[in-house]
Amino acid sequence: MPSPDQDHVAHVQALFVQYLPALRGFVLSLVSNFNLVDDVVQETFLTVTAKAESFERGTNFRAWAWTIARYKTLQLLDKSAPVDERFVPEVINALCAHETAEEWHGEEMLRYLKTCIEQLAPKARQSIELRYMQAHRPPEIARVMGWTVDAVHVALARARVALRECVTRRITAEASPT
Repeated sequence: MPSPDQDHVAHVQALFVQYLPALRGFVLSLVSNFNLVDDVVQETFLTVTAKAESFERGTNFRAWAWTIARYKTLQLLDKSAPVDERFVPEVINALCAHETAEEWHGEEMLRYLKTCIEQLAPKARQSIELRYMQAHRPPEIARVMGWTVDAVHVALARARVALRECVTRRITAEASPT
């Protein structure tokens, strides 16, 4: 039979797994490099496990884990991201100020986003995938797609607008009574 401490650690780890998609989305909003996202999530899990005894059942796990993730993000960015590719700590802290609310609709928005990406024109979808899923920079995307760097910037900007409008339409449609 597990001890009360082991049971508590297992409970905290189960909460981490439950919130993992949302946590990944949160970290991804701060770091555009998927390898760094994985590193931050892994480091966050290790710290959450190590500090499990400091988490009180019934309190806001999300706020607690997100705070740990924010600090891990700042640490890893400080060590690994080039200065021109990272937010300054004040910006990350400002962005995080709104991320500790109990309610988060990220999974729903990610589902809508996936559907909206699938509806993009093929070249727009490819540019979005190269930039945000494979972390290529605009010059690399231009080379792959045979475009100019300016054309890549324009295509990405238009695709982002289309995605934002698509997701907003879907959220609005779901929220309005039929």
